[in-house]
Amino acid sequence: MLIGELARRTGCTVQTVRYYEAEGLLPPSMRTDGNQRIYVAEHERRLGFIRHARELGFPLKSIRTMLSLVDRNDRSCAEIDHIAREHLAEVLQRIARLDALKQELERMVAECHGGRATECRIIEALSDQSHEHAPFRDDRPG
Repeated sequence: MLIGELARRTGCTVQTVRYYEAEGLLPPSMRTDGNQRIYVAEHERRLGFIRHARELGFPLKSIRTMLSLVDRNDRSCAEIDHIAREHLAEVLQRIARLDALKQELERMVAECHGGRATECRIIEALSDQSHEHAPFRDDRPG
């Protein structure tokens, strides 16, 4: 199949297919005499795996490692299990931080009783430099 068909069948863009191929996550495609990329079912299966893993939040480094372990048929799946368990632990930590964030926002909103902006409890809470109630900090600019 051509690159457009592979992209359509896997729900990716053509640029994504090219990127994964350039990154070595997909094996190189064959080429026609006109230099068009030709893909086979293995490309589709592998791209489907990559796409699903990305949807689950796995970083490309982990995906690359899992694929390299699969490519070496003699490897135990224990290493892949370890990667998945680490990712699960990170997801659970993020969920805990988001839950704490939700609770803090709910508290702030519940304390707001309307009135003038200069007396707003939400503004007061956000202006509190002690951050004693802030379960989630993101100091990135912007």
